[in-house]
Amino acid sequence: MAIEINGTASVAAPRPGQCLRTFLREQGNLGVKKGCDGGDCGACTVHVDGTPVHSCIYPAVRAEGRAVTTIEGLAGTAEGGLHPVQQQFLERQGFQCGFCTAGMVMTAATFDDAQKDNLPRNLKGNLCRCTGYRAIADAVCGDAGHPDPSGPGSGIAGEGQPDPESGRLGDDVPAPASRAVVTGAARYTLDVPSEQQQGLLHLKILRSPHAHARVLSIAKDAALRVPGVVAVLTSEDAPEQLFSTAQHELFTDDPDDTRVLDDVVRFIGQRVAAVVAESVAAAEAGVRALQVEYAELPAVFSPQEALLPGAPLVHGEKDALKARISCPERNVVAELHSELGSVADGFAAADFIHEQTYQTQRVQHVALETHAAIATVDDDGRLQVRTSSQVPFLVRRTLCRVFGLEEDRVHVVAGRVGGGFGGKQEVLTEDLVALAALKLKRPVQLELTRTEQFTATTTRHPFTIKLKAGAARDGRLTALQLDVVTNTGAYGNHGPGVMFHGCGESLAVYKCANKKVDAQSVYTNTVPAGAFRGYGLSQMIFAIESAMDELAAGIGMDPLEFRRRNMVREGDHMLSTQPQPEEDVHYGSYGLDQCLDLVRDALDRGSERYRQAGLEDLGPDWMVGEGAALSMIDTVPPRGHFAHARLRLLPDGTYQADVGTAEFGNGTTTVHAQLAATALSTQASRVAVRQSDTDLVEHDTGAFGSAGTVVAGKATLEAAEELALRIRAFAAGIRQTQASACVLDGDAVVVDGSRVALSELAQAATEAGVDLAAEGRWGGTPRSVAFNVHGFRVAVNRGTGELKILQSVQAADAGVVVNPRQCRGQIEGGIAQAIGATLYEEVVVNDDGKVTTDILRQYHIPTFADVPRSEVYFAATNDTLGPLGAKSMSESPFNPVAPALANAIRNATGVRFAQLPIARDRIYLGLKEAGLVPAEAGAVR
Repeated sequence: MAIEINGTASVAAPRPGQCLRTFLREQGNLGVKKGCDGGDCGACTVHVDGTPVHSCIYPAVRAEGRAVTTIEGLAGTAEGGLHPVQQQFLERQGFQCGFCTAGMVMTAATFDDAQKDNLPRNLKGNLCRCTGYRAIADAVCGDAGHPDPSGPGSGIAGEGQPDPESGRLGDDVPAPASRAVVTGAARYTLDVPSEQQQGLLHLKILRSPHAHARVLSIAKDAALRVPGVVAVLTSEDAPEQLFSTAQHELFTDDPDDTRVLDDVVRFIGQRVAAVVAESVAAAEAGVRALQVEYAELPAVFSPQEALLPGAPLVHGEKDALKARISCPERNVVAELHSELGSVADGFAAADFIHEQTYQTQRVQHVALETHAAIATVDDDGRLQVRTSSQVPFLVRRTLCRVFGLEEDRVHVVAGRVGGGFGGKQEVLTEDLVALAALKLKRPVQLELTRTEQFTATTTRHPFTIKLKAGAARDGRLTALQLDVVTNTGAYGNHGPGVMFHGCGESLAVYKCANKKVDAQSVYTNTVPAGAFRGYGLSQMIFAIESAMDELAAGIGMDPLEFRRRNMVREGDHMLSTQPQPEEDVHYGSYGLDQCLDLVRDALDRGSERYRQAGLEDLGPDWMVGEGAALSMIDTVPPRGHFAHARLRLLPDGTYQADVGTAEFGNGTTTVHAQLAATALSTQASRVAVRQSDTDLVEHDTGAFGSAGTVVAGKATLEAAEELALRIRAFAAGIRQTQASACVLDGDAVVVDGSRVALSELAQAATEAGVDLAAEGRWGGTPRSVAFNVHGFRVAVNRGTGELKILQSVQAADAGVVVNPRQCRGQIEGGIAQAIGATLYEEVVVNDDGKVTTDILRQYHIPTFADVPRSEVYFAATNDTLGPLGAKSMSESPFNPVAPALANAIRNATGVRFAQLPIARDRIYLGLKEAGLVPAEAGAVR
């Protein structure tokens, strides 16, 4: 019996034990995605005889004689080529990176009205890391059934915005890849047609079972005898060059402490050897056949222990100066010691002092597309790498540095990237596939499993923050002192940057004459930490914003009023750890005061809505409270962030924009099309954007640090403005008039009242040998600041510790919002991810240094049922430094959420929770310790 796939009988038969997902992809159905291979995420959902199933755990043999429908075949013969649910996802833009979208659509396509009425239950098997689920709910049900409490004038999508048909600044332009995403045609890293995979080899990794050990020997013979195994690579095959997996414009920002393959392993899960084979199964069998002799070394698992005299050294053999490690003999990769004013004097002047130790945990990015890369060496000997990366140009530079290659001998391209959040600002797969491809001269692919993502990539840095702060009765902040220890894990990638950045804007947002910071980033024999949304700010802001509420309570002042009296105002110096402000950071615009007002007003309206609905009194077991927090972020990373863009008028009169920045749900493709369209007085649909390819433009530092709009976007805008001038000048020349008499208008230039089609101009330019093209560049400086304020109303059950989020609201100062719907989606996604990090997400490392939360069902990311429908508001500002007044808004929505939620819980219960995550059991135990748990509830437990 054959398997019928999208109405056609397959000619192939599944292999013994093969899952339906891999079988379908082998038959060319690349819309079927892998997010977990454990039945947890739903990205692989297909229909079998009309019933949605997770194809990663569905044996392919069970589909024999059945009809299987994938996203590619869902529409069938539907009018317009789209199934109604696909059309709704297209119209409502129910996606961001889009990696989960095919699975979401396939699940929702089977819903009846009753199922739509209970999405928390019926979408529980489909996870999204990007959107925050509101846009998905609107796509599945239509937003008419979900009235938004934000109300008119909020600045959110669909409320008083310009006509999206123009596709220029301020319009809700749909993403250019929308149709491809909802039909499964969007091509992510491994979505390479079979005809382009001739001779493809697969790489799998043997990983260390020890937290610290020296590799004495590796017996390869048994592995090499496994049928299909082509090679085994060890440290003997790897370059000696040390590097950092972290990627920054200046590679010297990070310590050189890593080898492609090392003979010393420093955490459980580190690479030991790589097996390359004709199939994944053969490579895995080869890994199992390897025999390794280790000499175990002493290990240390907490930064506090690592700092003690005599502690085991993680990189003790490294040359501090050469490797750029602050103090390897103390396990310190970087440190900061600073005092402005005198904190002793500040505390002496305080009427109330708050002291507390705050702790934040490891959090995983959980981008649904795992790290993956394919490397090949072409006929000219040029290394070609296709990778899931936020930083393709920096990947190229690192590969050149590690393997001693010239930049023109390496080509790196990123397809559509299935989520990043900072986790793909690393080189974690590209170096290994490059090593194998250069050695074997055949294409080599590596795709990490979900377990490898948890155990062998990176996490958010855990912070321990000892805080002491003082305030005077008049509401003046008198002193702020912090002792910060961050756990960078076994390697220092991003360790210095996260520590320095975390101690930056979190302190600079408050005026205080006396500030002291002592911070250390510390090595341990645990899974490495790395870049994560907010880049250290979310951890520090949790402590500082929690302290602001405690100070306000201590002096009897409203917490928002206390912030208002102490926050920086336009014109104030922004001081954190240096006596002078950073020279290139300015108030391009200032909307923090508006954000506070918007959140205050929204919370007041929410309280009134609850009162009128009779929901204010939930019963004697429920305690209700509200809380808020603010945050500030520099709109660009420091010390240079560069972008180059090219725009060209095409023969058909449309435009082509070449940019270097990557698209991973951050919406940069749409923004670049809109910026170009605005400068060229045309529609965004007439601007085709090519990106994430090192052959397209000279250089782009990458899509991190919220730089997609404010750096790469400025380069695109500069190129578009120059091209507009050149087109007008050329039109003036052929019509023998002044350029001032020529006006761009859609698909034509209006010259003295008559329209000249751009296609005609393009043809005339070709004939005249004139290239109607332009370039733009931006170096990331000067920089502005963006602001976010979040507020919550919550209810806490005193008998069980259960938490209900009754209201969630965020106000953002994003300058002129290029695409309100898209920007709102970024904010909602950041809120959802931050709620998970606040309430339950935690990468748990046991006493032996092993990650125990290594699959999705052990690591709870927010599902549809977990995420409230947040109100989103935009401050009315126009940034003088950003492109057409815009500011960044990718990382910053995450940052104020945890302290706002902790402050709301504190307001409701009187209990300060200073350790994340604030899980239900911790809430219950905290309430019990405070004497708030009813006696009968305690007796039951």
